[in-house]
Formats: sequence, C-alpha cells, structure tokens
Amino acid sequence: MQAFCKLNGLVAPLDRSNVDTDAIIPKQFLKSIKRTGFGPNLFDEWRYLDHGELGMDCSKRPLNPDFILNQSRYQGAQILLARDNFGCGSSREHAPWAMFDYGFRAVIAPSFADIFANNCFKNGILPVVLPAETVARLFAEIEATHGYCLDVDLEQQLVTTPSGEVFGFTVDEFRKKCLLGGLDDISLTLQHVEEIKTFEARRKIEEPWLFGS
Repeated sequence: MQAFCKLNGLVAPLDRSNVDTDAIIPKQFLKSIKRTGFGPNLFDEWRYLDHGELGMDCSKRPLNPDFILNQSRYQGAQILLARDNFGCGSSREHAPWAMFDYGFRAVIAPSFADIFANNCFKNGILPVVLPAETVARLFAEIEATHGYCLDVDLEQQLVTTPSGEVFGFTVDEFRKKCLLGGLDDISLTLQHVEEIKTFEARRKIEEPWLFGS
C-alpha cells in the first residue's frame, strides 16, 4: 500500500450528501477483483451519458459536461470535498480502489460511513472529518478560486488552506501509523513472518498428525 504523509493537492468539490458506494463504483464493475483499472469508472453513472459496463473503452464514451470531474478546472484533483455521510451503502472495497486509481489520495467531509472510511485507510486514502461549517466554507472558496489546493498533513493532523488558515482533524492512532507506514493488513502480518515460521515449525513437531506425517 502506498504511504500517506503530506499532500498538496488540487481539490474537486462534490456538493452532494449521502453519496453511496454504488454511485462511487456501480455494481456491474464488481466482477473484477484486480484492485486496479477502476478509475475510469469512478462515479460512472454521473460521469457519462451512457450506461457503462466492465471492459468498455471509456475514452470513447460521451461525457456528462455538468459533472464536476469532467470540468477542466478540476482535472488532476487529488483531494475530494464532499458532504455528510460519504461512502454510505454497501461495504464494497471497490469504492476506494476506484478513487485511488482515479488519483484521489484524500477525501474531506463532515462524516463518513464507518466501513468506507476503514476501507480508505486500508487502501492508501485518508478520510478527513471536518465540521460541516468548515466544509461549507471550503466549498465557497473552491467555487471562487480556480486551482484551489489544500495541504493535508497526516503526521500533524492538519489541513491548511491557500490563505494559511489551519484546521485540525482527529484520526485513530493505529490507522494513522498504518497509513504513514504504508501498511495494509498483509504488510502488518508480514512484520511477524519470523514468529509465524517459528510457530509453524514448532507445531509440526508437537502435532505432526496435522501435517500428514
């Protein structure tokens, strides 16, 4: 997993509440479990004017000109700003896969669905909770300013605006440690590989019948 420490990134504003995971990555794309290649289908039903299916060439599909990610000023955005309850709905891990593959490394919202937030941490994306009034101010500033970027510092737990205004956020210490170190569940397990090998060797001696000998 890619570590997250500090990010200075362009912000794209998705001014919607209760964005569920089926909107983030529709169900027809869940047939693949490769973790990569989902970026072109992020927010598929809002982003395109036709119906998308797995394996389609998205470069030839008609874009919805009114959708925020299709506007030129937000191309290359690495931070998504959203409203309450982002990532609600089903627990599909494909949602953060699609966001990461598109290029998002952080999402800022007043609240997140718990499972979605946990899946973000496990896939290199930082979900940042800020008060609703702060998020509303950021939406207004983004609307008024082309090329609006934010600094997000996980180690210091701070979000800094272009004017120098600073907002603190809280994060679970274990999740913070994992994201700073780029440690997903597999990486955490592999930190104990020698202990695992020792246990397996001892088990073969103490209970050989379990191993067919």
